Amino acid sequence: MSSANLYSVFEFSILRSVPTESFAQFAIILHADDNVAVLKRSIAAGTTLAGDNIIVTADCDIAAGHKIAIQPIHQDAAIRKFGQVIGFATEIISTGDHVHTHNVTARDFQRRYEMGSDIPNVEYVAENQRRTFQGFTRPDGKVGTRNYVAIISSVNCSASVSKHVAERFKSPDFAKQFPHVDGVAAFSHQLGCGIQPGEPHKILQRVAAGLARHPNICGYVMIGLGCESNQVQFIRADHQLDIVSPGQPSGAFMNIQQHGGVTKTVAAATEAVLKLLPIANAARRTTQPISHLILATNCGGSDGASGITANPALGYAGDQLVRQGGTSVLAETPEIYGAEHLLIRRAISKAVADKLIARIHWWEQYAKIHDASIDNNPSWGNKQGGLTTIYEKSLGALSKGGLSPLSDVYLYAQPITSKGFCFMDTPGYDPVSMTGLVTGGCNIGVFTTGRGSVYGCKPSPCIKVVTNTETYNRMTDDMDINAGTILDGTQTLAQVGEIIFEKIIAVASGE
Repeated sequence: MSSANLYSVFEFSILRSVPTESFAQFAIILHADDNVAVLKRSIAAGTTLAGDNIIVTADCDIAAGHKIAIQPIHQDAAIRKFGQVIGFATEIISTGDHVHTHNVTARDFQRRYEMGSDIPNVEYVAENQRRTFQGFTRPDGKVGTRNYVAIISSVNCSASVSKHVAERFKSPDFAKQFPHVDGVAAFSHQLGCGIQPGEPHKILQRVAAGLARHPNICGYVMIGLGCESNQVQFIRADHQLDIVSPGQPSGAFMNIQQHGGVTKTVAAATEAVLKLLPIANAARRTTQPISHLILATNCGGSDGASGITANPALGYAGDQLVRQGGTSVLAETPEIYGAEHLLIRRAISKAVADKLIARIHWWEQYAKIHDASIDNNPSWGNKQGGLTTIYEKSLGALSKGGLSPLSDVYLYAQPITSKGFCFMDTPGYDPVSMTGLVTGGCNIGVFTTGRGSVYGCKPSPCIKVVTNTETYNRMTDDMDINAGTILDGTQTLAQVGEIIFEKIIAVASGE
């Protein structure tokens, strides 16, 4: 056999050793305009994915959730996913290349703010056909999904006292003595002493007042030190906390210095809680219209599957709640950045759109002042999970907001009063974001995660939805719903959305 023939046989054997897999089983193209696909499963270098009118061969090992180029992309050309720009190529990208931080960058690009150009019609469910849940009616007309007594610190200096008081009610006998109370919970922080006047002070006041009047809290004790800027008396007066529950004492207020120190304050606060507990224990769940639910939506530890599975499934559930007369609230302003134009198209009025635009400009200015970039956002874990730029992350995060019209925009921890789909201006940091949503009045939350966040948020129950089956199986004890079945092909997005919706009702009712 000639050397040429030997070479041909050798070349043929190499070609035969390269695996060829079904494109549809390993990857998904999310929009006809996309030049990348997202991998459902990890693939090795040299693997060929073949399907209808498409064939790509991986240039290297590529993990699930990451992107593979499905066509050549010129240097500086836009990378498109969801039919939207998620970044720009820093070099020539060939078909089959791994598309990620090594060859993609985020830079500013023009986004058209077409106010109210795409307001969807909502088919509201007739009132006599709307779903109900079992909740706690409060004297102010709000309805709770849980029944707590709270110890609220006005300042970092009262944090330990608040925790000492809550610890008094952790004994095994508590549940026997007060079976209808979910617990005595301490809410503390590290601020309040010399806090800056203006918006920083107003935000902290709104958080404390939001806890005091939260429908999941039947009664509370608010504790300060006495010399701090964030005075208990100012929170009490400025937010009219004495008239939250007419005819029923729902709150007690005290300062450590006035009560004579730590030990005496702990004793006084404990006595105040003991007076509140019988009132809380007398509360009972009754049938309530689902329109009383205010849903907090948040994501953390996101990955490349977040915008494909858990987030849009949660958006579907939120739309169902809106159709039933309830409220669904999206947040994390830095994590809608680059996709905000899609929300602006759904704004019901110019005033609502202008509120959102103002918050976007505030974050741009904030980043500029600190010589920072909003694109610092995708965390190390996000990038490991396949997210490359803030634009990509934002487009996936935005899908938690479903498809309903944008009815209002709120400042951080501002009381949520509008029905329908709303937005709250919060940071992207999960605990801070959820705190704003809850103290704004959200009485239940759904938190999506790809990497496996274990954050919870008393006093509101928080349902965890996972984006992929691997994380769900690994962290089953901490997770509630597996949305990875959407990519696995065993359930549709609508089916998982219905599961989330039903879980919201069940958890609101006490599950």
